[in-house]
Amino acid sequence: MPDQPGADSPATGYRWVICSLLFLATTINYMDRQILGILADVLQRDIGWTEAQYGFIVTAFQGAYAAGLLMFGALVDRVGTRLGYSVAIAIWSVAAAAHGAARSAFDFGAARLVLGFGEAGNFPAAVKAVSEWFNQRERALAIGLFNSGSNIGAIVTPAVVPWIVLRYGWRAAFFLTGAVGGLWIMLWLVAYRPRAASYPAAAHARRVPWRRLLKMRAIWAFLLARFLTDPVWWFYLYWVPKFLHSRHGVTLDRLGLPLIVIYTAAGAGSIFGGWLSSTLLRRGWTTNAARKTAILACALMVTPMIFGATVSSTWTAVWIVSLAAAGHQGWAANLFACLSDLFPKNAVSSAVGLTGFGGSIGGMCAATTTGYILQTTGSYVPVFVWAGVAYLVILGLIHLMIPRLEPVPAQSLNMEQTL
Repeated sequence: MPDQPGADSPATGYRWVICSLLFLATTINYMDRQILGILADVLQRDIGWTEAQYGFIVTAFQGAYAAGLLMFGALVDRVGTRLGYSVAIAIWSVAAAAHGAARSAFDFGAARLVLGFGEAGNFPAAVKAVSEWFNQRERALAIGLFNSGSNIGAIVTPAVVPWIVLRYGWRAAFFLTGAVGGLWIMLWLVAYRPRAASYPAAAHARRVPWRRLLKMRAIWAFLLARFLTDPVWWFYLYWVPKFLHSRHGVTLDRLGLPLIVIYTAAGAGSIFGGWLSSTLLRRGWTTNAARKTAILACALMVTPMIFGATVSSTWTAVWIVSLAAAGHQGWAANLFACLSDLFPKNAVSSAVGLTGFGGSIGGMCAATTTGYILQTTGSYVPVFVWAGVAYLVILGLIHLMIPRLEPVPAQSLNMEQTL
C-alpha cells in the first residue's frame, strides 16, 4: 500500500505529537518492567527466592508477553491504536502496581504474567501508528525516536527507584510506577486523534489473517531474528544489574550511574540506527541497501560483548555493555522499520505481534537457561559470548531468506479473507 500523499506537509506536523505520545508510553512500559531487575537482589533477600525461581519469574513475564503479542497484534489491527493502546496500558499498569502487594515468589510470578500480557500491546500499536502517520523515509527515524523511550525508562528507573526504596520501601516503588500508566491513558484519550488520510482507507481493508502472514518468508526471517536476539535485550534488563553486583560488587546505592550510562547509550543507539537508514534512503539508496547496511553497523557494535564477562574493570564492562545495548536498539528500530516497509498498514500490527511472539519465546527459553547456568556454574561467560556473536549470524540468515527487501504484494495476502 503506497504512502499517503502529503506526509511531509506542515498540516501533518501532528505526526510528531503522535510520536511523542508513543515515546512516553514506551518510557512507562520500560519503567514498569525494569524495576524488577533493579530490585532483584533486595527482593531475593526479602522474599527468599532462588536463582532458578527468579528465572521462572522472568519466564512467566516472557510467556505472557508472547501470548499478548499475538492477541494485541490482532486486536490493534481490528480496533485501531486508540482503543487497543488504552486497553494494553490499563492492564499493565494495574499489574505493575500489584507487585507491591506480592508476598512470595509465586505472587511475583503471577504479577509478572499479567504485566507481560499487557505490555505486549505497546510495540504492535506503536509501530502501526508510525506506519499510518509517517512515510517510508521517516519511519525508521520515528521508530528509533519512540523506541528510545525504552532506554529513557531504563534510565529513569535506576535513578528514581533506589531513592524511593531507601525512603519508603520497595512496595511503594511498585505502586507509584504503576500509577503513572493511568495518567498516560487520560492524556492519550484526550490528545489522540486518527489521521484523516489514513483511517478511511483502513476502514475498507480488513485485517490480514495470521495464516496468510505465516506463509510469508519475511515473517519467518524476522521471527527467527527476534527469537535469537530479543533474549539479549532481556538479559540487559533482568541480569546485568545482578551481574554488576555479583561480578563487580556494585551495590544498590551505586547501581544507578552504571545503568544510566548503559541505557543512555542504548537510547542514542536507537536514534542512530533509525537516523542512519533514513539518511541513506534520502540519499537515494534502495530500501534493501539502506536497511541492511544500518542493521550491519548495529550488529558490529554488539560483538565486543564476547569479552564483557571476563574484563576486570567495572567501567570497562559497563562501556562494553553500553555499546552492545546501543547496537541492539539500533538493530531493533530497523527490524521494526523493515516490517512497516514490507507489509500494508492493516497488517503491520499483526506482523509485529507475530515476530515479537518469536522474540518472547526466545526470551522464555533464555531466561530459564540463564537461571540454571548461573545457579550451576556461576559464570556469565556463555551468555556474553552468545550475545556477541548472535547478531552477525542472524543478519546472514536474514539476507539468505530475504535477498531483497520489497513490499509484499497485497494480493498475495488475500486481504479479503479474515480469521
